Amino acid sequence: MTIEIGQEAPDFTLKNQHGEEVSLSSFRGEKSIVLMFFPFAFSGICTGELCEIRDNLPDLTADGVEVLAVSCDHFFSNRAFADRDGYTFSILSDFWPHGEVSKAYGTFNDQAGAANRGTYIIDTAGIVRWKVENGIPDARDLAEYQKALATLT
Repeated sequence: MTIEIGQEAPDFTLKNQHGEEVSLSSFRGEKSIVLMFFPFAFSGICTGELCEIRDNLPDLTADGVEVLAVSCDHFFSNRAFADRDGYTFSILSDFWPHGEVSKAYGTFNDQAGAANRGTYIIDTAGIVRWKVENGIPDARDLAEYQKALATLT
């Protein structure tokens, strides 16, 4: 299963790095979402991508956008990862049932037991307006997110 542009984004509730539950539907009518799946906390490409998000967070969130990053790591691992690198946006744990949300978005990699690099921009109505789906070794381009977000405002 894969998520297509124009389709309603599957709702979910996951724990963030602080153990707090975050539901996609809680942002409906309020904020657009950059939902990014990443394979592994503490890995090189993932660290680079999330640091780039961290360093550009004020620009990304200026127009009422929320960034949600999702991995299949346990929320304790995500907490250590966020604390080490200063991530203030939500790092969500898709740990158990393992990869359930990643599977709902069609980005779970069975061989790796982790998510591929999928990013979905979801509007305030809960509709997917843009996506990019890369394999584990292929980094994403933040400038592409910024262009896609500009079309929502």
